[in-house]
Amino acid sequence: MTSIRLWLAAALLALTSAVQAQGAAVLLDIEGGIGPVTADFIERGLASAEAEGAELVILRLDTPGGLDTSMRSIIKAILNSSVPVASFVAPRGARAASAGTYILYASHIAAMAPGTNLGAATPVNLIDDGGGMPKPPGQPDQDAAQEGEQAAAEPGDAKQRKAVNDAVAYIRSLAQLRGRNADWAEQAVREAASLAAEEALERDVIDLVAANLTELMQALDGYEFEIQGETRTLATRDMQIETIEPDWRTRLLAVIADPNIAYILILLGFYGLLLEFYNPGFIVPGVVGAISLILALFALQVLPVNYAGLGLIILGIIFMSAEAFVPSFGALGIGGLIAFVIGSIMLIDTDAPGYGISPALIATVSVTSAAFFIFVLGMVVKARERPVVSGQEQMIGALGTAREDFSDRGWVHVHGENWRARAVRPVRQGQRVRVTGMDELLLEIEPLEED
Repeated sequence: MTSIRLWLAAALLALTSAVQAQGAAVLLDIEGGIGPVTADFIERGLASAEAEGAELVILRLDTPGGLDTSMRSIIKAILNSSVPVASFVAPRGARAASAGTYILYASHIAAMAPGTNLGAATPVNLIDDGGGMPKPPGQPDQDAAQEGEQAAAEPGDAKQRKAVNDAVAYIRSLAQLRGRNADWAEQAVREAASLAAEEALERDVIDLVAANLTELMQALDGYEFEIQGETRTLATRDMQIETIEPDWRTRLLAVIADPNIAYILILLGFYGLLLEFYNPGFIVPGVVGAISLILALFALQVLPVNYAGLGLIILGIIFMSAEAFVPSFGALGIGGLIAFVIGSIMLIDTDAPGYGISPALIATVSVTSAAFFIFVLGMVVKARERPVVSGQEQMIGALGTAREDFSDRGWVHVHGENWRARAVRPVRQGQRVRVTGMDELLLEIEPLEED
């Protein structure tokens, strides 16, 4: 009987939860650079909203852009969602630049708050393999004919056009799917054009302008839209909004996948393991280094890493560490420092906003490494200039103390070590002696008269 009551209580609780979730709107926030962690959070959020029977998903956007692969993952999830998605650029002062513009175009409903903007959707990770830099984004339309004639001779321009044309085709397809301004979308890609919220509404780039979530829900009440070939009408007057916050897993991954944190983890990993290798038994450096390196490997898996840059960083660390054990009077240290700096600059292979390593961090780490290298080099030079502390020349004339009473042979303490000694006359324990000669490991001494 008790078990039946428990089952009934569980069923009632599940039914209550389902009723609460059903008919609600789910709010997901996209803040900062868009990367793999953001894409995972949005994909799981959309899946959760669909499973709970939510009527609407609101993506609140404030982003400078991000990685192309992550952006496309989010857009795929939106396009295949059975729950309508309303992207809302908010609060005032927010933006949906670059990747954010594509997401806005892909959404079933596009809204912006006053004082926000979108656009500047030109691909930023364009590098001219021919050695030149890409032309300013405003020039391609004006010089299209001239560039067409030079395409075969200028591979960098051909690569840029290929990336831009692909982005144009992608955003135009999204605009046509949602019935939005495709010509301006192309302009945003080719010329990095941007629009304020009111201008975007006038040019049919977005569907509505709302000051906040309350106004947005009021404006969406009775709004008709098409999803998966069906026309639906929203009823949002009394709809509750449930915010899905990033869980601990998402927050942890977001921290680890930050390029600056990943860079620090790489350095902690290698320096910790090197310290443990050269000083076995310390334990702590090895444990910290191993954990940091494993976390760094995860970050490198989800970030656009240039492995040539990573190799230069590792080589630089090895060279600078080797300087302390294989003195080369600066050759290894200087070479290692140069490799380290170049590798740090090259490490993250993208110009996407929010996904570069801070130059200040690179400079700080490089200066610290240089200071360590200079310190080690100074110690090496001092060691080379230091007089010999062993051998017959160093021992003759040295002062010491008798360890015992003896008249012929006994023990004395010289240069921090105990030596067998032969005296020309009796010596008392604790008496000061001077070394006058050395016969292999036997010292010739004479006692000094005490004042």
